[in-house]
Amino acid sequence: MKRLQILIGKIIVKLLHLFRRNAGNLPGIVLWHISRHRCCSMFRVDCPIIAVTGTNGKTSVTNCIAQLFERSGRNIIINREGNNLDTGICSLLLRHCDMKGRVKADYLILETDESHVPVVYSQLKLDTLVVLNFFRDQLDRNGEMETLIQKINGFCKTFEGNLILNGDDPNTARLGRANPKNKNVRYFHAEPYAFATDKIFEASEGRFCPFCGEPLKYDYYQYSHIGKFRCGKCGFGDYEPYITASGIDLEKPQFTADGHTYSPKLNSIYNVYNMTAVAAAAKLYGIEQSVTDSVISNYTVNNGRMENFMLGDRKTTLNLAKNPVGANMTLRVMNEMKGEKELLFVLNDNVADGLDVSWIWDINFSVFERVTRVVTSGTRAHDIAVRIKCSGYDASKIVVRPDLDKAVAELASTEGRKFVIANYTAVQPTRAALKRYIAKHGGKAR
Repeated sequence: MKRLQILIGKIIVKLLHLFRRNAGNLPGIVLWHISRHRCCSMFRVDCPIIAVTGTNGKTSVTNCIAQLFERSGRNIIINREGNNLDTGICSLLLRHCDMKGRVKADYLILETDESHVPVVYSQLKLDTLVVLNFFRDQLDRNGEMETLIQKINGFCKTFEGNLILNGDDPNTARLGRANPKNKNVRYFHAEPYAFATDKIFEASEGRFCPFCGEPLKYDYYQYSHIGKFRCGKCGFGDYEPYITASGIDLEKPQFTADGHTYSPKLNSIYNVYNMTAVAAAAKLYGIEQSVTDSVISNYTVNNGRMENFMLGDRKTTLNLAKNPVGANMTLRVMNEMKGEKELLFVLNDNVADGLDVSWIWDINFSVFERVTRVVTSGTRAHDIAVRIKCSGYDASKIVVRPDLDKAVAELASTEGRKFVIANYTAVQPTRAALKRYIAKHGGKAR
């Protein structure tokens, strides 16, 4: 029966490739139905599996960890396309297995959707789980964040493999206590950077101890609820970091971890945490320092994540933001940059975005610094304009242009530094609109 299912799956993959379609999810969906919702259980994977999960950053961290092993000469399998549900992972394994379902590689490195961690790894043996952070995200799909954390916590209660956890996120760090028998729990940590605060300025989900209910005390906040915390009653938050990012300088940019200085290309505290997680994985698996340095210092993205364009002579940075924290982080980068700037915010409410856009009310637009004008676009252009107006921003400086090409033209009509925030289904159309403007008016996509 298993061989028949794999044969069916491989035929679907071949047919999709013949029609030049990405077989990233459909084969897995078919097998999910015929295997009674256990599509990953038909594969035999003998190599270690490293999974990366969390609300934000898992694509970047997964790709970086993959590069660590690739540059070390290892044969890896990775879901680069980002198909991170059980059906997407099933489709990936279908492309790499033989007719008996055997998958041969040195490592499987899999970006995994938070809600699917228990689903996938109840069927495949997991060696290492890297958990980056938890924030409210796509409430109509995931529900409240606590529901999601409880699912992964339930999985961790019996998991005895390696856990690499963000020790500065109480919602992530709590997973380290799920299984007292697991001696393979490791935390990564970052010392305060120049813009860390002693008060919280953004929507937060980490205010109370998950074990005794006491308010958590913070030495500092990096962003949202990420920072150095401790429960004064039960001691939650007292742990010895496995690796610590220190000497963080976003102007250069650079940071130090385990006595080695890295110079990442992306200058945000959010990226420092991502790269510290990568350094933790490198340390755990004994990757040569020269390889780790090369990966962390050279990693960049060109898919709408802090991607730079030149609209004529106007430098423009585009960043994906699919939840309040992602948007707040872009605003932080924008505010921390000297000089005046303008913002284009593109908001869609398609199925993949989540039809509920109430999350925009958790974005802290009141922290705007030297933002001289805002353009809004997308299917919910007017909603985001109203939200920004309600933050106290001058309504006369807000321009609504639902059509993307007109919005980009409006943004480029004035001098100065530009930033663009786009949510999930908006980011690729926005990239395309920026490139169309460049093709017509000059500039370049970096």
